[in-house]
Amino acid sequence: MSAGFVRIGDAAAVAPGTAKIVRVGRYEVAIFNVAGTFVAYENACPHQGGPIGEGFIEGATVTCPWHAWCFDLYKGSLTIGDFARLTRFETRVDDGGLHVATEPSQDAA
Repeated sequence: MSAGFVRIGDAAAVAPGTAKIVRVGRYEVAIFNVAGTFVAYENACPHQGGPIGEGFIEGATVTCPWHAWCFDLYKGSLTIGDFARLTRFETRVDDGGLHVATEPSQDAA
């Protein structure tokens, strides 16, 4: 079953190197702009649920604000190994609007 998408605002509202946290149905989702590419993950670090969207962003890496776990924003995996992953949501940009899937990707785990 394919997920639907919801418009969460203008793509221009999420500047490169920043994140925006939004509610999408039953999920809180962090949307990151990585050098013009939008990626979205559930706003929960797999370590202890820290708000990953409030983390420190440097290039394509985000550091969880609670315990400093670092994740590759393109892959969603830890930068020191692939034993933990962020839960990914698909994104789309259409006519300047930023859209996020209502359910995680099938390969999100």
